[in-house]
Amino acid sequence: MTAATATYGEPVHVCGVADLPEVGAAQAEIEGRLVAIVRTEDGAVHAIDDTCTHANVSLSEGEVEGCQVECWLHGSTFDVRTGEPSGLPATVPVAVHQVTVDDDGQVFVALAAG
Repeated sequence: MTAATATYGEPVHVCGVADLPEVGAAQAEIEGRLVAIVRTEDGAVHAIDDTCTHANVSLSEGEVEGCQVECWLHGSTFDVRTGEPSGLPATVPVAVHQVTVDDDGQVFVALAAG
């Protein structure tokens, strides 16, 4: 499913931007789903499923560089904008969720369907 055709649930308040690392990720549980809330070097906030599709470990514990988050276990990298793996050994993308930051710096996430 491409981002253009993706459907999303209702936005849920997750945190404030100030609660996130300047560059890095934090884990949130939204409706029973683990999500990595990622803040990139340009200050943008993204949300992806928090589980590496190769090794089933938390991506929010990995390093963020540019728009990539690296799995700490085997070094797979994922583009936080698309969910696509950009470095082996992972070959399956992670889900990308819709993020909104309001005027007060509060982060809301709408989960991708599925």
